[in-house]
Amino acid sequence: MATGTDQVVGLGLVALSLIIFTYYTAWVILLPFIDSQHVIHKYFLPRAYAIAIPLAAGHLLLLFVGIFITYVMLKNQNDTKKTQ
Repeated sequence: MATGTDQVVGLGLVALSLIIFTYYTAWVILLPFIDSQHVIHKYFLPRAYAIAIPLAAGHLLLLFVGIFITYVMLKNQNDTKKTQ
């Protein structure tokens, strides 16, 4: 069973994800339909970043997954050599 701390951390992560999803959805889907002179545009980055930020995040995710897999494989290989 999850402890109180786990539940609070989980709730925080869900809330953060919801905020990011809402912001990104408004930025990418709704903002192009609003007049470019409207005051709401100052709260969002330029549209070029709408592609660049997720692309960079995806690359970082793949990089960290690759590093983790490489680390685990090398560690298992070293453990196998020690037992022989």
